[in-house]
Amino acid sequence: MEKQQKVLRIHPKDNVLVALTDLKKGTQISFENETYEIQNNIDAKHKFVTEDLSKEDQVYMYGVLVGKAKKAIAKGDLISTTNLVHDTETYAVKDSSEQEAWKAPDLSKFTNKTFNGYHREDGKVGTENNWLIIPLVFCQNRNVEVLKSALVEKLGFGKQQHLGFDVSSLITSYNAGESSDALLNKDIITPAEEKTKNPLFPNVDGIKFLTHEGGCGGATSDSITLCNLLAGYINNPNVAGATILSLGCQHAQASILTQALNQMSPDVKKPIFVLEQQQSVSEKELLAEAIKKTFVGLIEANKIERKPATLDKLTIGLECGGSDGFSGISANPTLGYVSDLIVGLGGATVLSEFPELNGVEQELINRCTEPRIAKKFSDIMSVYSAKADALGAGFYANPSPGNIKDGLITDAIKSAGAAKKGGSSPIEDVLDYTEQVTKPGLNLLCTPGNDVESTTGLAGSGTNIILFTTGLGTPTGNPITPVIKVSSNTKLTEKMKDIIDFNTGGIIEGTASIAETGEALLDHIIEVASGKQTKARKLGQDDFIPWKRGMSL
Repeated sequence: MEKQQKVLRIHPKDNVLVALTDLKKGTQISFENETYEIQNNIDAKHKFVTEDLSKEDQVYMYGVLVGKAKKAIAKGDLISTTNLVHDTETYAVKDSSEQEAWKAPDLSKFTNKTFNGYHREDGKVGTENNWLIIPLVFCQNRNVEVLKSALVEKLGFGKQQHLGFDVSSLITSYNAGESSDALLNKDIITPAEEKTKNPLFPNVDGIKFLTHEGGCGGATSDSITLCNLLAGYINNPNVAGATILSLGCQHAQASILTQALNQMSPDVKKPIFVLEQQQSVSEKELLAEAIKKTFVGLIEANKIERKPATLDKLTIGLECGGSDGFSGISANPTLGYVSDLIVGLGGATVLSEFPELNGVEQELINRCTEPRIAKKFSDIMSVYSAKADALGAGFYANPSPGNIKDGLITDAIKSAGAAKKGGSSPIEDVLDYTEQVTKPGLNLLCTPGNDVESTTGLAGSGTNIILFTTGLGTPTGNPITPVIKVSSNTKLTEKMKDIIDFNTGGIIEGTASIAETGEALLDHIIEVASGKQTKARKLGQDDFIPWKRGMSL
């Protein structure tokens, strides 16, 4: 785009236009040889209909059905929750999968590029080199925290950049009898502290502590899933080894984790230490042994150094959260372009959040390379949707209040934009939660739409970088996989500089194309894969929430 337009039609089939800037009531908009009179004030990111609609008439966006009118809607009128309700098309798996040959975008700029990563014995390459300390059950969380306090600062892993706070001035002022208003005006923010390279173990990026509330007391199936997830974290190429704490009597047995890990990587060479409290003479002895074994493990982890790796060694997770009305126009299509670049170069990408694929199922089914893969996707979606409906929390309820306020009125609108993160390449595999990425190309991974549960699942299935788009802003990170926060608009980037890594707002403003922005983002990914810290990593944002499949959307 050479200059910023006022409105945008995303697909020729659409009967709504997106406002790219605020539009006042009565404004005359000329677009594609048609004139529209705006019927009410429309904020940027929101949409208005291009024709008079009657009750039950269908509304299309991104070329797919996204809702139906609850009442008559006049041409040029805003669509909102008051006049539009969620609606989607049905979908079905075909007996055969005939596809047109897919053409990757121009790869010439990246064909000979590499990143500096940690090469594992199984051929995978990590973008970080982390040590894990994992409890198999929630009653080991305290012991994990003891290990954290004993190891992190002493070994030099605690100096991550963060906002420091000094409350001593508040205490002094309070003792001096100063008023509450005076206290509220005190500056207690100290300069940010940069992470320095660990002098003892310079090749280890961090010790990560995965506390959780599972492992026993709930459904046994959830404990088994937790073991599979933790095995996936150990198997991730960004992990050098692990110290595992077990009580002994819990549902999440160490043997289940070990079996899952052996299935993922039958010849795993990573150092793994399992300690069981009920076999120890005391808690102190257990923790002392855990500290010593972790230290020895760090010595082994430190022997691995970053070396050049080709871009086909990247496995990139595609995620969104705190989405706005521009996410599906700028940030998500940019991820889609990056996905196509990575697939063209022989790497793997992973599109998650199945509730946010509601309404675009047929498009994705049509892109599956085999009927078997398409059927697996269809079956997972059907079971997930039915369970959500049974619990009174259907996919229709997925948009958050923030989503709706910023123009994502129905789940179908949100989903149609979210699916753009998957680009245009064929779908090579469909994975259920905790299943591992084994094929290059685009993969679909069943996770909930919850940001942290989904990023937790992406890392557990083997991604070594996660791209996370947002239009409203969110600090989400992950313990083992760098999360690159991609903004849909420049205003957010300028407002939340401490959490946003990359801006795609130029697409909305007409100063950059999706292709140009996607190539710039891939350059940024290469820097992060080579050791540049993301904003979430600098802030120590290590979010980890296993999905309990009783239900979470």
